[in-house]
Amino acid sequence: MRIKHLNHDFGMSLLLLFLVASFTLGCKKGKEDQGSNNEEQTEVNAKKGTPFDWRGANLYFLLTDRFNNGNPGNDLNYDRTLPTAPLRGFQGGDIKGITQKIEEGYFTDLGVNAIWFTPVVEQIHGGTDEGTGFTYAFHGYWTKDWTALDPNFGTMEDLAELVATAHSKGIRIVMDAVINHTGPVTEKDPQWPDGWVRTEPKCTYDSYENAVRCTLVENLPDIRTESDEPVALPEALVQKWKEEGRYEQEMAELEAFFARTGYPRAPKYYIIKWLTDFIRDFGIDGFRADTVRHIEEEVWSQFKEECNAAFEEWKKEHPEKVLDETTFYTVGEVYDYDIISSGNQFDFGDVKVNYYAHGFDSMINFEFKKSANQEYESLFSTYANAVNGEGSGIQVLNYLTSHDDGSPFDKERKRTMETATKLLLSPGTCQIYYGDESARNLIVEGTQGDATLRSFMNWEDIQNDPETKELLNHWQKLGRFRRDHPSVGAGSHAMISKVPYLFSRTYSNPDFSEQVLIGLDLNAGPKELSIGDTFEDGTQLRDAYSDTQAKVSGGKVKLDTPFTIVLLEKIE
Repeated sequence: MRIKHLNHDFGMSLLLLFLVASFTLGCKKGKEDQGSNNEEQTEVNAKKGTPFDWRGANLYFLLTDRFNNGNPGNDLNYDRTLPTAPLRGFQGGDIKGITQKIEEGYFTDLGVNAIWFTPVVEQIHGGTDEGTGFTYAFHGYWTKDWTALDPNFGTMEDLAELVATAHSKGIRIVMDAVINHTGPVTEKDPQWPDGWVRTEPKCTYDSYENAVRCTLVENLPDIRTESDEPVALPEALVQKWKEEGRYEQEMAELEAFFARTGYPRAPKYYIIKWLTDFIRDFGIDGFRADTVRHIEEEVWSQFKEECNAAFEEWKKEHPEKVLDETTFYTVGEVYDYDIISSGNQFDFGDVKVNYYAHGFDSMINFEFKKSANQEYESLFSTYANAVNGEGSGIQVLNYLTSHDDGSPFDKERKRTMETATKLLLSPGTCQIYYGDESARNLIVEGTQGDATLRSFMNWEDIQNDPETKELLNHWQKLGRFRRDHPSVGAGSHAMISKVPYLFSRTYSNPDFSEQVLIGLDLNAGPKELSIGDTFEDGTQLRDAYSDTQAKVSGGKVKLDTPFTIVLLEKIE
């Protein structure tokens, strides 16, 4: 799938992309839009040497088809015209739409420094009724060809532009890795050969075997990831590549891959090769791995090894484009894994597996939506000790809403401010699900199952509704503070006082150290905060929430703001 497949001189195009991005970034100071001041602040922090740390990153997760339609010309492909159940067809969102919002400063304003979007590889051309009504593969998890992009999402050029634009803003890109299954079989999409997939038994989840070597649902062929038996490429895929004029190149790349690695030509290794090409070709920064517990853990170790090799290869070939020395990031989805309570061993009932020891830097934390019902100090101290404590070794990706969790923290969107405060101020990586910041409706009449979680982004509310604007402003202030201070997500936590509730976060590495002070549930108006020896007398502080300055005197800080939150940072 190397980028030589593109229809023009891609190397020159990518160079032009970076030149344009660099010029645009240099001109931002004169841009009078929502994000200009924040971008200036980001540049200042970069000059101070503020490090990026995945442990405290702000990761924005979106459904590619449901976020923003940047190219209406690609909305219909492969004659996907049959009527679908509510919210189960393509709606026009695409890669260009994500890039457009990066360029507008939307993510910068929100403090986002990493974006994860649903898979954009070519999906099955047909649709299927999965028990909730006729459905097309708008969500991206029904792969037909791992080496191509689905035209509904965009082109390889679009993806290259997205990564380049994001990197020019200091934003990392995380793609979705699906190794467990192909897409369903339809009239337009034949089943992969028996040597590649199994179609039974259906998973019962009562043992390791019955969660791994089985199909998740009917008509979702399961890749035989346990197999090391060589298999030929599916004839349908070979014919497709020939019709597209890229068969010889794909075969040459596969020959080189298997010669270099020594792996047998088993299904899992083909897919690992195809996925890691996105690293080699575009310099993406991470993968979110789908359905992790349904694949043997050794496969994930091999996957991470190839991801690391591909990332090092890309950095060696593009030294001028490397953001920093941060290593390739992998985060896994083990459904219903309550990491804080269970620790680093996931229990199948008869077998326990430590996925952190098998290629994963972090795991999605399904427990956080329960933890968020605790009061602040219990939540923050528990998570700080678990994920940032001495020798903990556990990274988590916390979320309160997602695309397939039908029991989110605040489904009716009645606790939106609290959602932001608890998610963005908790230790660990945070996942903002698109529309969390704008109270996008999660209850859509007529939908079934997870479709209700996947409505189109509510841009009109952001533009026109005062309450939505106020909510977004709250998310933006907290998000930028978290982005600009790795101590918030990746630092140690210490409560200073219970009433008023004040706490500090402290972060240090050999080249950087900082401390911030945060207060919640304070009195609106004049406030005098006893901060002890957190900052020395005479230290000039700035409250990032109100943009107010104050000096420490007698171990106290006096502020007069209309808000009940303070986010205090030292003015250098």
